[in-house]
Amino acid sequence: MKHHSIIDLIERKRDGGTLAADELQWVIAEYTADRIPDYQMSSLLMAIFIRGFEPNELGPWTEAMLRSGDVLDLSHIPAGKVDKHSTGGVGDKISIPLAPMVAACGVAVPMMSGRGLGHTGGTLDKLESIPGFRTRLDRDEFVAIVERLGLVLGGQSETMAPADRRIYALRDGTGTVPSLPLIASSIMSKKLAEGIDGLVLDVKTGSGAFMKNEADARALAKTMVGIGDSHGTKVVATLTAMDQPLGVEVGNANEIAESLDVLAGGGPADVVDLTYSLAADMLLLAGVDTDREVALERLQKAVASGAAMERFQDVIVAQDGNPNVAHDRSLLPVAPKRYELVAAGTGVVSKCDARDIGVAGVRLGAGRARKEDEVDPGVGISLRAKVGDAVTAGEPLATIVYRDEDRLQAALPLLERAWEIGETAAASSLIISRVD
Repeated sequence: MKHHSIIDLIERKRDGGTLAADELQWVIAEYTADRIPDYQMSSLLMAIFIRGFEPNELGPWTEAMLRSGDVLDLSHIPAGKVDKHSTGGVGDKISIPLAPMVAACGVAVPMMSGRGLGHTGGTLDKLESIPGFRTRLDRDEFVAIVERLGLVLGGQSETMAPADRRIYALRDGTGTVPSLPLIASSIMSKKLAEGIDGLVLDVKTGSGAFMKNEADARALAKTMVGIGDSHGTKVVATLTAMDQPLGVEVGNANEIAESLDVLAGGGPADVVDLTYSLAADMLLLAGVDTDREVALERLQKAVASGAAMERFQDVIVAQDGNPNVAHDRSLLPVAPKRYELVAAGTGVVSKCDARDIGVAGVRLGAGRARKEDEVDPGVGISLRAKVGDAVTAGEPLATIVYRDEDRLQAALPLLERAWEIGETAAASSLIISRVD
């Protein structure tokens, strides 16, 4: 590989120039090999944050990050291989019922998920509330489970996209996290390293999302779809609203219980609708079906027959968890104390703010304020009223399940302002539009 000057590259990007593919590949390779120090990479990241990336820069940068470590080869698995990723929300447990539903329909789902970030929950934290469930899998075990079951629910291994992990840590400490090209390349480098044929994205916008503005969310979605195209991987994205939490449960074990409800044929309408919509996208991308209505019928049959629940139980067993949680929710951890948040007035709920509820969940212990914090799987918030619901004064808005009194007191001010009650509530759509 040709040698370049990191100072020259920093200065060119700082001044609004573009970097060639071989230069971007060299930067990632040299940084991963510890031949570019953190302070110079931080400087380049700030230049990218300010100046952005051209499309002909973003593809090579992402490709270099995904090639910085192991790339899974799942080509020997005959089924179509499709994953799904959400940009993060509150009460967003969609991946948990979705993955076994899709796998039960004949798609291989090598799902690598993340932990909670900020006020948003993490799929791995939720899964680990199942007694014994293990999300740390090495490469061979990850591949072996997806070979056998068509489904695995693990975390990113230490050897996959290591450049992204190091670069994210720098971004987190240098004020360069909210950069559209850096967010897009971070997500896509990890997902494309899975060796998938297709990817379904749920890009959220609203108070509880990282992209508050719909235009920014749409731009992010288009950017990630473009990265997929440049890699030869089909990507479709759906823009969805995250102004109020998804479903009625916010936490970890309680979100697993709600996910099990969906797999059993129940669950809240918003969670069910979004799960089926994204799952149908996965079946279409995998080539299992070519008609959306047929795909939806196939998914409904997988749930009604019990095949989807059985596939989830199989993966729980494969990852050392207790599959009996499917039928005995008392096996899931539950904190011992209860607090009812009640309505101050009578009317219609006009606001149920996702961000305030998400931050309150973190304060209760359902998420991490610092990277090293332990998550309490048994605490959570059960919503009793959401936007459009009529309430009377003194009626419960939420039930808080908690362990520590100080944590409850820290969470209550946020919860008390999260709900607003008026005379009417504006109708809104959960699914905003599709981007492909």
